[in-house]
Amino acid sequence: MVQFIADRRDVDFVLHEQLQVSELSKYEKFADFNKKTVDLIVTEARNLAVKEILPTRKIGDEEGTLLDKGQVTVPEAFHRAWALLKEGEWLAMPEALEHGGQGMPRLLAMAANDYLVGANFAFMMYAGLSHGAGRLVETFGSEKQKALFLNKMYTGEWTGTMLLTEPEAGSDVGALTTTAKKNEDGTYSITGSKIFISSGDHDLSENIIHPVLARIEGAPAGTKGISLFIVPKYRVNDDGSLGDFNDVVCTGLEEKMGIHGNSTCSLTLGGKEECIGTLLGEENKGMREMFLMMNEARLLVGLQGFSCATAAYLYAVNYAKEREQGRHLLQMGNKDALPVPIIQHPDIRRQLLTMKVYVEGMRSLLYYVGFCDDLAGVVDDPEEKEKYHNLVDMLTPIAKGYVTDKSFEVCGHGMQVYGGYGYIKEYPLEQLMRDCRITMIYEGTNGIQAMDLLGRKLALKGGKLVMDLFGEIQKTIASAKEIPGLAGFAEKVETALNKLGEVAAHLGKTAMSEKVLSAFASAYPFMEVTGDVVMAWMLLWRASIAAPQLEKKNKDAAFYDGQVKSIEFFTSSILPVTAGKMEAVLNTNAAPIEIDEASFGG
Repeated sequence: MVQFIADRRDVDFVLHEQLQVSELSKYEKFADFNKKTVDLIVTEARNLAVKEILPTRKIGDEEGTLLDKGQVTVPEAFHRAWALLKEGEWLAMPEALEHGGQGMPRLLAMAANDYLVGANFAFMMYAGLSHGAGRLVETFGSEKQKALFLNKMYTGEWTGTMLLTEPEAGSDVGALTTTAKKNEDGTYSITGSKIFISSGDHDLSENIIHPVLARIEGAPAGTKGISLFIVPKYRVNDDGSLGDFNDVVCTGLEEKMGIHGNSTCSLTLGGKEECIGTLLGEENKGMREMFLMMNEARLLVGLQGFSCATAAYLYAVNYAKEREQGRHLLQMGNKDALPVPIIQHPDIRRQLLTMKVYVEGMRSLLYYVGFCDDLAGVVDDPEEKEKYHNLVDMLTPIAKGYVTDKSFEVCGHGMQVYGGYGYIKEYPLEQLMRDCRITMIYEGTNGIQAMDLLGRKLALKGGKLVMDLFGEIQKTIASAKEIPGLAGFAEKVETALNKLGEVAAHLGKTAMSEKVLSAFASAYPFMEVTGDVVMAWMLLWRASIAAPQLEKKNKDAAFYDGQVKSIEFFTSSILPVTAGKMEAVLNTNAAPIEIDEASFGG
């Protein structure tokens, strides 16, 4: 069976035609990353993904991880893939060379990870969490902490995790009970238990560095009293060598629906009162500091969900081209008509086009967030810098919440295209759908992403985040109106954007009134309609680039025509549904709040 991850033509389209990644090379920070270098890096990432990592996806799913006598092991096939990942320095692509990174734009790293994560995201979680934990050390660590941990984490010699969740404090991190008692030498004795810790223990590296949220004895209750600590699996001596085991014990592995290749652990810290940590950053600032990693992780989770969707789409398209079943609809009365590939059936084409528009829009969105992050780091103008930061902040809940919702939906369409074969393990859709489902839950459930969008991002900086986003969308609309054949689509997107502005103003006002609970009952639909408008923006932007190419003799004519068909379908078949959802949000119905709990039954 042919194996699929991502469509290289579409990857190149977003990189070079939509976002023009090589233009970043005019900035000194990215001077080495011209088009030739960009293409080489994406090609190498694709080769590693297809040849070495992709074969481990099914192995990881079937073998899973194992806890035996306190030791956690991963599938043997993961070890070669991990060695190659380290050898190619793929773990910290956007980070500085002196710390073990490659100094590349985050946009380019996003494209490389489109392949790497897409090949086996359960495996790549070990790398993603290590990179995120390393970023915490780089940003908040002391010079000594950086010297001891950073290079080894960014190169994959050591790995990292994120210890937030506790049995009685899931999404409510402020309710955690893990404690930190200060010692005379300035270290802290850590005591507590954490659950659902991805990559929490394994045998891929000789040490695992745990950023741990805990409360220092006597600190305030809630999130205001939480601090962040570095707690290694094995203590690290001042010369960088490994010391004693640090009393971080894996007490269980979760039996999960998907991502079997990643070790999701329950960890006990200080069960023998021998767990030592060092403060990372400032006391009682742990949640603020951890949000750096959480925001990065949320973008990674969006990419994880998307990686399942793009693979599901490619599998479904190719299956539909090869699977022959049923006569053509126009030949139903002809008893001698031969079966046709199912891609010729109208409902299959509808499902494939639905998958296509979301995959294309989501890829553009995810890459765009990386691009904005790059520009925020290199432009000189303070207002422009703030704008790009605002766009990243505003789009992060969409890139995590909306993208993973739609990715799971795309996997569902892919399974439906396969029919009964999609539901069995012999074919890839079954695993893709199982793996994808977790992305809607972890790193802040999608309901929390919706609450973040409504409760924080909408009003932040007096609404400037929203205005900056709307401003960028309006630029694309204005440009598209000048392109033959796109004006009608642009007007439909403009209508949806204006309606979204009305909805945002209404919901923001309602959230500040006595109807606040009803407003937040509409937070999720608000995230959905915001995501739909962002998708329409991305598809219109893509069509604005593609349409002029159709006037030329072009070997990629079918690809460019497909971009125009995508915005046509989205504005004709999906945005009208969005408009209905917007009306529902404007109603801000109070039934979810007013219904008596007893009415739910149970």
